[in-house]
Amino acid sequence: MKSLSGWFAKGRLSQQIDLLHELVSRDMKILYKRSMMGIAWTLINPLLQLAVFAFIFQIVLPVNIPRYSSFVFSGLLVWNWFQSSLFQATGVITNNRPLIRQPGFPVSILPVVTVMTGLIHFCLALPILIIFIAIDGIAITPALMYLPVLLLLQFVLTVSLTYPLAAVNVSFRDTQHILGVLLQLLFYLTPLFYDISHVPDRLQSVYYLNPMVILVESYRQIMIHGMPPNWSVLGILSLVSLAILPIGHRIFKRQSNRFVEEL
Repeated sequence: MKSLSGWFAKGRLSQQIDLLHELVSRDMKILYKRSMMGIAWTLINPLLQLAVFAFIFQIVLPVNIPRYSSFVFSGLLVWNWFQSSLFQATGVITNNRPLIRQPGFPVSILPVVTVMTGLIHFCLALPILIIFIAIDGIAITPALMYLPVLLLLQFVLTVSLTYPLAAVNVSFRDTQHILGVLLQLLFYLTPLFYDISHVPDRLQSVYYLNPMVILVESYRQIMIHGMPPNWSVLGILSLVSLAILPIGHRIFKRQSNRFVEEL
């Protein structure tokens, strides 16, 4: 925990924020360099996924889920932030060799950059979700004020997972491929295009062991149903996230001493 507190040491916080800003800006520019569509690519993927799910589960195999567009799109935005952050963070060390080899560079900031970039993409797509909500006739309620709490919780949870993944991938390069398979499986085990109520009662408790189920349901609770989230469940997830964060960071710091050699 001591090494993690170094991030917030007096006199260094402003430097870390400036560096984070510069690295996130760099990633955004690189991502959309020479792209005609630019930032619109942020929306194309979830919109195409939404179109496919709407066709299958509203026309081919109809499911009884009201306001299906808002229901699916909200889940896809939450999932895409989580998935893209983990996948990109896994290769963030191997993809930034010049920075890693610079003496004194705070390597611990790199996984945070990927999660922050994903958060920006989420926020850029949020107005489209609001449009879907308005089209579906869903009223905006004061429950929306809890959105920053969910964003912060997902941010902390995702960062806590990116640290060990980024560290392990330096020595074991198959990590990113294995992660891709696991994320694909987790995608179908998260109620993104189906409702959790459709899951048999005996399996729902197992489903809630998946933190993304808790987050997706909480986002929908405040944005679609207009109600506060389940604070007891979110409290447990917060404690777990805060417990995993220093452990993941410690693993990362221990491995970071060998990053230059491995690269």
